[in-house]
Amino acid sequence: MVRGNTSFGQQILFGRLTLKVHRWLVALLLVGLTGPVKAAESVYTKIEFPTCVGLSSDDQGGHLHCPGHGGYAVVFKEGDLRQAVQFGHVAQGDVFESFGAFNRVNDTIEWRLDEDGIPVAAILRWFLENPDPKTGSPSPQSTGQVLVISRVGQPGNAHSCVIGYVDALANSNANVLARNVADTMAVNFVCGGGTPIFHGDRGPLATDPSRFYPPQEE
Repeated sequence: MVRGNTSFGQQILFGRLTLKVHRWLVALLLVGLTGPVKAAESVYTKIEFPTCVGLSSDDQGGHLHCPGHGGYAVVFKEGDLRQAVQFGHVAQGDVFESFGAFNRVNDTIEWRLDEDGIPVAAILRWFLENPDPKTGSPSPQSTGQVLVISRVGQPGNAHSCVIGYVDALANSNANVLARNVADTMAVNFVCGGGTPIFHGDRGPLATDPSRFYPPQEE
């Protein structure tokens, strides 16, 4: 009687082990067929102005072509104490997306890469030199900070534009919000057609953007 019960228990145990092995093999086969799923990744570069090539200049500012990441350039413009930046393969010469307030950009760019390692979006911090109500001049207390998320221009689709904004002072998770915008919106955003908006909370120091983006050529 005892031996019979033991044999029956062993059969149940063997069956369970066989089922687990079967499931493991199926999962392994699926991974082999589909490949591992890769999340979006970031790489960082800096805007090194001594390495940039000047394309034009006047008494208001200039237009520079700078190294970026993996053959994807950084196109920097400045005019009337306001700055604009495009990324990647850029065909549009007249685009200028900035802010109404005098401003300047940080020098560190976060590039968001797709599963093939291609940069599809870039995140760059702007400092907005809003006038202090007490003095009428910019001060550290009146300076806003906004993460600007941009689409990266690609070969054959050389359109780079702003796709969204995140107030870096009003959101404790500003970097996470910016990456989410980059990863979910950059590929399908239509430059010249869509209107970028603020994501998350927006405080009073995140003043209004200014945008000039001519219609795309068909």
